[in-house]
Amino acid sequence: MKNMFSNLKGDLFGGITAGIVALPLALAFGVSSGLGPQAGLYGAIFIAFFAALFGGTDTQISGPTAPMTAVSMVVIASIIAVNDGDVNKALPYILTVFLLSGLFQIGLGVLGLGKYIRYIPYPVVSGFMTAIGVIILITQILPAVGYYAKEDNQFVQEFKPEAEELILENILKEEAGEDILVLEDFEETIERAKKVSAADILRESRTLAGKEASGVLGTFKVLPQALGNINWLELLLALGTIVIIYGFKRITTAVPSTLVALVVMTGIALGFSLDYRPIEQIPEGFPIPNLEIITGFSVGTITPYIFTALTLALLGAIDSLLTSVVADNMTKTKHKPNKELVGQGIGNSIAAIFGGIPGAGATIRTVVNINSGGKTKLSGMIAGVMLLIILLGLGPIASKIPAAVLAGILITVGIGVMDYKGLRAIPNLPKDVKLGPLKLSSEVIIMLVVLGLSTFWNLVYAVGIGLVIASLMFMKKIGDLTAKQSDVLKIGDLEETPWADETNVPAGFNDDVFVKHLRGPIFFGSTSEIQQLAGQVPQSAKHLILRMDLVPYIDQSGLYTIEDIVMAIRNQEIEVHLVGLQEQPRYMMERIDLIPDLIPEDDIHPDFRDCVTDIVNGENGKSDA
Repeated sequence: MKNMFSNLKGDLFGGITAGIVALPLALAFGVSSGLGPQAGLYGAIFIAFFAALFGGTDTQISGPTAPMTAVSMVVIASIIAVNDGDVNKALPYILTVFLLSGLFQIGLGVLGLGKYIRYIPYPVVSGFMTAIGVIILITQILPAVGYYAKEDNQFVQEFKPEAEELILENILKEEAGEDILVLEDFEETIERAKKVSAADILRESRTLAGKEASGVLGTFKVLPQALGNINWLELLLALGTIVIIYGFKRITTAVPSTLVALVVMTGIALGFSLDYRPIEQIPEGFPIPNLEIITGFSVGTITPYIFTALTLALLGAIDSLLTSVVADNMTKTKHKPNKELVGQGIGNSIAAIFGGIPGAGATIRTVVNINSGGKTKLSGMIAGVMLLIILLGLGPIASKIPAAVLAGILITVGIGVMDYKGLRAIPNLPKDVKLGPLKLSSEVIIMLVVLGLSTFWNLVYAVGIGLVIASLMFMKKIGDLTAKQSDVLKIGDLEETPWADETNVPAGFNDDVFVKHLRGPIFFGSTSEIQQLAGQVPQSAKHLILRMDLVPYIDQSGLYTIEDIVMAIRNQEIEVHLVGLQEQPRYMMERIDLIPDLIPEDDIHPDFRDCVTDIVNGENGKSDA
């Protein structure tokens, strides 16, 4: 603890400043998620405090971030839809998924998988981050112009027939659960249907309308109605927020421009008694644990979202560790990736119990903390406490913030989160893939696929598909590089070889000793080319030397390919010699008895000279006999 308090003044100022920067973003992310501003604030409080306390990056400030909120938004919307559009009914299930995500993160850290996160291909991360920006930008158009589909009566009425159908379907399900035979006792169905009020139908219609207008595609569907019903006051509040955020940065960066925009625009709205739409009421007092996560837990309900929870955990891990690298570069320190994942997991788990949305290490807040003097874990903990104080003291005032102001803040977040570095590199990346007459860059293909699928379909599946495509393309490239060799060469044709030990070989082997160089790992991506080796050795050959000095690894597919090749060549009465066999390939060959059953120890040589000498002596021995 002594070390934690070694920089008290700097950590205090850094934590307070980072907490102030986090406030408007936490509120905005909470509203955007669909759970309300308090969910964003609760997430920022608990994640900041506990991720700092248990994490492995001393200066990290954690809380809700754009990528985590974008994925959370999809999870929340899908679970609410399943629960008849009732947020309160869906909340325990939503928070259970978030809790599961936190536990997965702890598991990743305990298993020591933090160091492997860096192997996520850059094009996947780039496409995903740009998609997050696009999603935020597009989905904030409606609140920025003051259009809410659930409140557009003309639009809501379009869903009345579907709403009645769903209500009737629910009645039939209830009766089936009570063992009532509908066709034999249809009067019971009619009686229950009579109890359905116009308010029930309207509520269901609004739920369907909200679902239809959600996401990027939903925004495009209702955009004509939105542009025809612009609330000019809400639009001016949003535009004013954006102008202040970008304009104030030109004056000074010492004071967070998002906070200035939040205070100024809220002050104008309140001071002039404008008829604006405020955010949802923020509950007063200390956050209360949602114990229904435990008491109402159901494996069947959560099962469809296990993959989503794991994706959230992985995304949070990537987001946090990338920020940790930024912090390392600024402070000249070294973070502990696995400990950081455990800390993030604990923070997200506790935040979920108290009703907060998940988060990760936040780059901007971390940079602000470091620049303001923060050096130890205490700074992140102070940031969390600062937000708690704001909640307890200013909760009623924060509830008066205009919703359009938070939409304006999120629009700037969407613009800032896009990966412009990756986008600018598109024209300059090598075109290494040929699709018909077109030559394209594999990196660009992956990035655009992830970008497109994330924006218009599903964030979670887009990342998975991107990883699969990236892996397949990588394996294809490595396989091509491994298999891209010259044909099998006669030992007398090695004058121009780059291998120094293959020069000045004894004469007399020009027609019956051949050499094949294998380079790189032999795995399932390279076996198809290597299989052609047996056909490259002429019938006149007596010896084939396989140079494996540069083969560090063989997987099971590669192992059986080598076995097939050796058997085919031995059937031609050609001796096979291995040169420079490394430890892992030898181990694999011994496991299936390829050594010594097919290749005796006498035919395995540490270097090329030893192999040549052995062949010379063997041939001389045959001649003497």
